[in-house]
Amino acid sequence: MNDTMTRAAAWLQDTLDYTFRDAGLLEQALTHRSAAGHSNERLEFLGDAVLDLVVSEHVFRAAPGSDEGDLSRLRASLVKDRSLAGIASDLGIGEHLILGSGERKTGGHRRESILADAVEALFGAIYLDAGFAAARDVIVAALGNRLENLPDPRELRDPKTRLQEWLQSRGRALPEYEMVNVSGKAHRQVFDVECRVDGDDAGARGTGSSRRAAEQQAARTMLARLQEPRGE
Repeated sequence: MNDTMTRAAAWLQDTLDYTFRDAGLLEQALTHRSAAGHSNERLEFLGDAVLDLVVSEHVFRAAPGSDEGDLSRLRASLVKDRSLAGIASDLGIGEHLILGSGERKTGGHRRESILADAVEALFGAIYLDAGFAAARDVIVAALGNRLENLPDPRELRDPKTRLQEWLQSRGRALPEYEMVNVSGKAHRQVFDVECRVDGDDAGARGTGSSRRAAEQQAARTMLARLQEPRGE
C-alpha cells in the first residue's frame, strides 16, 4: 500500500471506524474517472442501491405515520447529491480523492457531484468488502444526526402542493397560475408567472428558467403571505 492509500486507510479508520480487508477496493472507491486506473463509477452504482436500502429502512421505521410519497421525499432529502456532498465534506473525503490533473487544478475535490459519487462508491466498496451489515453500520455512522433529525415530510412537498393542501384544508378554491411574460433567447428563457387565490387581490409573482419553476416560486411566495400572522 502506497503512502496515499496508507493515509486514506488511516482517515477511514479514524472517521468511520472501518478498515478494508481488500485495500484495492478503497483505492478504486476514491478514484475519479479523470484519473488513471479503475474508476469508482461501478462502485458508485452499487453504493447508490445499498444507500437507498439503508435509508429506506430507516425512514420506514422512523416515520410510521407517513405514506409512500412522504417516505420517498424523506429518503430523497437524505440521498440527494447536495446532502451526500455535505456528508463527504464533513468526513473529509475530498482530501483523499484520486483525480486527474485537470480536475485537481479546477478544484474537483470540492465539486459536489464528485464528492457525492465518491461517498456512494465508498459505501459500495464496503458492501463488497464485508457485506450489508458492515455497509449499513458505516452508512448510519456517516449520516449521523441527519437520520435522527428527520424533517417534517410535509415541508418537503413542493410549494404548489403545499399551497393547494393549505387552501383545500380551509375549503378555499384552488390557485390559478397565469403566464405574465417570457423573455430572453430561446435557449435561455426566463418565465414570469403570477399566482392568484380567491381573497387575495395582489397575487404573487414567480420567475424561473421554466414555467414549472416559476409557478413553484410564485406558490412559495403566496403560501408565505397566506401563512403570515394577521393582526386583529
